[in-house]
Amino acid sequence: QVQLAESGGGLVQPGGSLKLTCWATGEAATITVFRWYRQVPGKQRELVGFINNDGPTYADAVRGRFTISRDYIKSALYLQMSSLKPEDTAVYYCNAQAPRLTPSEYWGLGTEVTVAS
Repeated sequence: QVQLAESGGGLVQPGGSLKLTCWATGEAATITVFRWYRQVPGKQRELVGFINNDGPTYADAVRGRFTISRDYIKSALYLQMSSLKPEDTAVYYCNAQAPRLTPSEYWGLGTEVTVAS
């Protein structure tokens, strides 16, 4: 199995930057796709982007401002967020797919990001 834990959330001013990290433990080497989601209370969870062997892909709302990367040695997933806007305020979740495992999908508990003056 895989365990995921996010860190790096906090309060940041509009236009600022923040870097989130998702630490994967357990059978992290079996993860084929890593995703970042975010959720605002009362709204559906939204895909921010994902990374696989083909590289990263981003949602339209964050493309050009956010960068997803993965460190295979540290078993970590990163989300570098720049030019943050108040509408980026949400709880950010890490998600991993590991098709060889049962279950094959894992979630972290989330880290809260607030963009405000």
